[in-house]
Amino acid sequence: MKRLSSLFLVSLMSGATTLGAYKLFIEKGSNRNSIVTEAPSYYGKAVGLGAENIDFTSAADKSVHTVVHVKNVSIRTVYNPIMEFFYGSRGGGQQQEQIGTGSGVIISEDGYIVTNNHVIKDATELEVTLNNKKVYKAKLIGTDSKMDIALLKIDADEKLPYSTFADSDQVRVGEWVLAVGNPYNLTSTVTAGIVSAKARNLDTNGIQSFIQTDAAVNPGNSGGALVNTRGELIGINTMISSPTGSYAGYSFAIPSNITRKIIEDIMEFGNVQRGVLGVVGNELNGPTSKELGIKQSQGYYVTKVIKNSGAEKAGLQKGDVIVKLDNQTISSYPELTGYISTKRPNDKVQVTFIRNNKTQVIPVVLAKNDMINADFKGLELENLDSGDKKKFNIDYGVKIKEVNNERLKPYQNDLKGSIILTIDGVKASDIETVSKIASDKDENQSFNIEMMNKMGQIIRIII
Repeated sequence: MKRLSSLFLVSLMSGATTLGAYKLFIEKGSNRNSIVTEAPSYYGKAVGLGAENIDFTSAADKSVHTVVHVKNVSIRTVYNPIMEFFYGSRGGGQQQEQIGTGSGVIISEDGYIVTNNHVIKDATELEVTLNNKKVYKAKLIGTDSKMDIALLKIDADEKLPYSTFADSDQVRVGEWVLAVGNPYNLTSTVTAGIVSAKARNLDTNGIQSFIQTDAAVNPGNSGGALVNTRGELIGINTMISSPTGSYAGYSFAIPSNITRKIIEDIMEFGNVQRGVLGVVGNELNGPTSKELGIKQSQGYYVTKVIKNSGAEKAGLQKGDVIVKLDNQTISSYPELTGYISTKRPNDKVQVTFIRNNKTQVIPVVLAKNDMINADFKGLELENLDSGDKKKFNIDYGVKIKEVNNERLKPYQNDLKGSIILTIDGVKASDIETVSKIASDKDENQSFNIEMMNKMGQIIRIII
């Protein structure tokens, strides 16, 4: 699967900022305001229908009016290499305007729109064209670069058609779906296919639980809608599998449940609230189970419990096999991370696990992402907070909190406060990523570390 990631290209529609929001509804059993309109609870009950028995026209007609064309304008500085060669300076350079395009989905009648972060990244100006050809300037409300989601807002002179959110956990492999977007700068285009797989891990260092479909998706479709046969939103089209940059068989969408949670966080808190379970491990299969000497061949095998996490406080241990979170069966790492991505800090999750061939259930309170830390080769690490990201102008990395490695003690004043960016060429996105990198390697082996020191300089060390 790791090799598969090299075939994936994020459909760069170019981009910049994100704006968006949703219609406020009250979630069942919760006092939390939601900006998402939910689909009726009958979702997922119709099964066994062949393509000839499904009316695609109704879903297409409903969804094309909720999908928009997003144009972003960004400015880049182009330098003269001849001037640089002769005078050793880049000088002021020449500014050039760049235009990128993508798609977006209207999620409220008052003009909130969800799209991909990469569609609007670095944009200085955003423009949205509705299916009725009306054009509006868009405003960025918030973004989540890790999960590649952005929220925009337009002030329309009328109430807009909008998509309702279905429960993506209920999506079934083999289910018919439609992909709606604006490929190659065309107006809203609809393609049909089936769900090929769920909880697909593409090693993107961000979202690791995609919905995979064989509906044709091409450059320009990014940020568009993946809908079921009732026209309800089940995902945001994000990536394609292709060696050429155009559609070649499979496409991938961020599940609607994850998208919904991100949007609600942006609207309520101004940023994304990430809850962390606090375990590191590997998904089980036949060979792995045989090597570990355990009976279970499905589930998530815990190799390490992160310090100060909810998992540690609840009593989860190395060697436990997690098989269910609440009512969601867990048989792979993407399924685990996908479910946790829909939760917030302090949410309580019922964890079903097997220990010594006995099934147990314990409640785990999810910790806040920036409240946990981990030891890596004698370096105590913590996740970045928003202040660190703003100070260093980065959106990923882990911070060195303490130096306990005796060999590195003489350099602790320089190392403390530095930001680890990559380990062996892999982005150090957060504590869990670092712990997983460490668990996949023998503890006696060395690691190549790229980091940014407190002065903002990039340095490289081997530990």
